[in-house]
Amino acid sequence: MRKLAPHLEKWLQSYNQLLAKLIAEGFKQTPTNTREGLANLTRTWIKKSVTVKWVQDDLVESEQFNVPIRIYHPQPERPLPLLIYFHGGGGMAGSITVYDPICRRLAKTANHIVISVDYRLAPECPYPAGITDAMTVLKNVWVPLEERKVNHTHQLSIAGDSGGGAICATISHRSQANESVDIRRQVLIYPSLDYTQQSESMDLNGTGYLLHKDKVTWYFDNYFQNNEDRKAVSPLHMPGIRSIPETLVITAEFCPLRDEGLAYVQRLNKAGIKTEHFHFDDMIHAFLNLEDLVSDKCVLVYQKIAAFLNADT
Repeated sequence: MRKLAPHLEKWLQSYNQLLAKLIAEGFKQTPTNTREGLANLTRTWIKKSVTVKWVQDDLVESEQFNVPIRIYHPQPERPLPLLIYFHGGGGMAGSITVYDPICRRLAKTANHIVISVDYRLAPECPYPAGITDAMTVLKNVWVPLEERKVNHTHQLSIAGDSGGGAICATISHRSQANESVDIRRQVLIYPSLDYTQQSESMDLNGTGYLLHKDKVTWYFDNYFQNNEDRKAVSPLHMPGIRSIPETLVITAEFCPLRDEGLAYVQRLNKAGIKTEHFHFDDMIHAFLNLEDLVSDKCVLVYQKIAAFLNADT
């Protein structure tokens, strides 16, 4: 029998009651209140932020758009590998600022230089703007590091949650034939991998567990504005898996995106890609942003990511 973590279950009851009240009073979803919602949620439930020795903002330049980044170096006196992080938010919300405590903890726990990316968001900048920005950072992140004389090794992994996981999987796929890009490993945290919304978990978990199916639909309608074939651009359905990097997928039982992650693991395994899967049977989507409610589970996530990234190094 499925069972939510007690603290989450209690919090969700209050959250769903508040949501129902807002809807009854005429609440309408907008990009502004969506961004405020994720920011407020994270700020409320991650009150403690770890100290990282060296943190600086910079830009990764390109002809089209100079992408803002934030660099977290936990041991600036030592050369460390890179972890480029793409935040969640359905391609519409999230930012370097919102994800600052998550990236700090990642840098400290995994002992990597974390590069947090402020890619462009829909609806102002629809697909593929965020993907373009991700590729810009992937190819050119070395430039600001070398200009600043940041101690680093030329080893790069990528990670992301939810919509950021979709970005990771997309650029991993696109980079397979690109000899100038070498992604060592990728970490996908409750990733969005199937824009068709056809999975069983999308219906099973699509109401009452923070991320609702109709909100996912709204995200995608804002993200895709040029009649894209949503199946064709879904990482789960992209053809031609040849050299996807070694992958860690983290899923949650009560997440609408659960089955997409499971299917991706199966597909990579079938293709012979070394893959690890870590499942939480009592968690919901975005639980990393609810750290103070489920701190023990968040600790496990960071520890698992650290072990995965640092294996055989």
